Amino acid sequence: MRAAGSASLTSRWREWAAPVWIGCNFSAWARLLIRNRFAVHPSRWHYAVLYTFVSVGNSALGLLQRLVFGRRVANTVMAEAPIFVIGHWRTGTTLLHELLVLDERFVGPTGFECVAPQHFLLTERFAPLAGFMVSKHRAMDNMDSSLYHPQEDEFVWVMQGQPSPYLTLAFPNRPPEHERYLDLEQLTPQELAAWKRPLLRFVAQLYFRHRKTVVLKNPNHSFRIKVLLDVFPQAKFVHIVRDPYVVYPSSIHLLKSLSRVHSLQRPTFEGLDERVLETYVDLYRKVDEGRELVDPSRFYELRYEDLIADPEGQLGRLYEHLELGQFEQYLPRLREYLADHQDYRTNSYELTAAQRAAVDENWGAVIDRYGYRTADEARR
Repeated sequence: MRAAGSASLTSRWREWAAPVWIGCNFSAWARLLIRNRFAVHPSRWHYAVLYTFVSVGNSALGLLQRLVFGRRVANTVMAEAPIFVIGHWRTGTTLLHELLVLDERFVGPTGFECVAPQHFLLTERFAPLAGFMVSKHRAMDNMDSSLYHPQEDEFVWVMQGQPSPYLTLAFPNRPPEHERYLDLEQLTPQELAAWKRPLLRFVAQLYFRHRKTVVLKNPNHSFRIKVLLDVFPQAKFVHIVRDPYVVYPSSIHLLKSLSRVHSLQRPTFEGLDERVLETYVDLYRKVDEGRELVDPSRFYELRYEDLIADPEGQLGRLYEHLELGQFEQYLPRLREYLADHQDYRTNSYELTAAQRAAVDENWGAVIDRYGYRTADEARR
């Protein structure tokens, strides 16, 4: 498998970027190191030392934010439940998230808010000072990146020492961390309540700061629709799908790219292909289960290819189905964004015969359901 255009991407990714763990508070950082027996590669020890000091500052700022804003955030009444963008990694969730939050009535958490959830209400005004730590382009593709771009809320748990499967990125050569926290099905009532609290607090913080409907994007939430409905019974969901023959190599490329940037080891990627194949099947099973729990008027599904081909038409239908309203007022900003990004090109991939056979065997049901079998045959 090879990504076409990877040379240009590699040249771009010479931009420096700090590993995400710089946002951890002290307890989160200490537990991460201890749990993994300080298995930091010598080339990464300077990060371990630096982040230990930074984490103390994060903890102090977190305490100060609770003292200053804690009661006001807790008393915040949200006018609208959140909108959740779900879907497998590399299906276009980031693009859809960015398009939705162009609407001035909506807000998506920024990179800074997700990496500094314990103190962004105090420190967000100083975010430009930390801009040098973030690459201008994402590691896995050519999309623009900054502390102000919308980001996944999964990092909210990571930074505050809560269990998350994303912690595996730090030590990818050790056994996967917190796999139970992907679908949350095996948690005890106490563990589940502890998981819900950061989500509710973070959404309340965002609403307190912006006074807009919160739009969250997190592929992990595709497994968690039932729990999300427990926290936000009136939540709305947008599920995006994409050609599985593209998603498979793109997902592997994503995990390798993220591990190279954020790992505290030198990753070997042992078993990576098999994990991607298995996780995909589990994700669509959980989406199907969760869909049955949501009122159909609050669940919308679309294909990435259709969104790219007709963004105005697809988003118009999305707005109509979810009764979001004011689409005409949103159109000028959408058109401006599309004009600014008309030259963007995604990576392309070449699958080996064995990889294609593995996708057919494991993901055939999804391929057929969403009409990708014919498209793949046309490409060959």
